Amino acid sequence: YKYEGIVCTVDGFIDCWAPCVIKIDKKYYMYFSVEREEKPRTYAQRLFVAESDSPLGPFVNPKQLYDYFSIDAHVVKTEAGLFLWYAVDIDEPGMDKVGTRVCLDRLIDPYTPANEMKQVILPSFPEERSKTKEENGYEWYTLEGPFWFEQDGWQYVMFSGACFENDSYHLNYAAAKTDEQDLMKVDYVKHSLNGKFDPLLIKNDTEEGTGHHSLIKINGQYYVIYHGRDLDAPKSGEQRTARIAKLHVNDGVLTIERM
Repeated sequence: YKYEGIVCTVDGFIDCWAPCVIKIDKKYYMYFSVEREEKPRTYAQRLFVAESDSPLGPFVNPKQLYDYFSIDAHVVKTEAGLFLWYAVDIDEPGMDKVGTRVCLDRLIDPYTPANEMKQVILPSFPEERSKTKEENGYEWYTLEGPFWFEQDGWQYVMFSGACFENDSYHLNYAAAKTDEQDLMKVDYVKHSLNGKFDPLLIKNDTEEGTGHHSLIKINGQYYVIYHGRDLDAPKSGEQRTARIAKLHVNDGVLTIERM
């Protein structure tokens, strides 16, 4: 591979991650997560967008999209327009399961969200907890890293659940059988096995920390690109690496074949 250098920086922010690049007309737009440099950093993560004439950058004119915790952008274009999938922390009085959930917003243009946030996929299983009462004082659930695609009359939203340090960190998905192109109008059903937790990808006897991903399709075959750690890797520091697996799509049902 060839190192192409830093493509974007945002003054006052650090720790950029989870970029998503989409080409619209003749411009490339990169959506990415950053964290405020100054402390305290609680709920300091924000989504930004910047533009470039090339997918290699430099990406300039960065703009913050929301003034609340927001990460893991995935922007898609349908016949109905532009839509932004992302993850949001929500902690409101009386909520059954507080934490991060997968949300959706319409984009008026690449720089302007409609601010019509819709909560699409909510936590429902104990295995989606990232912090327990013992660790955090109360339970916190995490669903993040959404990735949307459509195939044969079905729409799918894949996502990560729990914390990347937990044994229960996993990939799962929600699906809807529909030809509706206005994604704000679609109701997605989270996958389960007769109402029970049934992850698409989770720790096995060789790897753990299997989560946050993207998807490519080559010669009709889908592949999931995700991160994980070898079980025998040193436990100090961050040991995640990029991995690949086959994704099979069949009439509303997704399955993963490790390679």
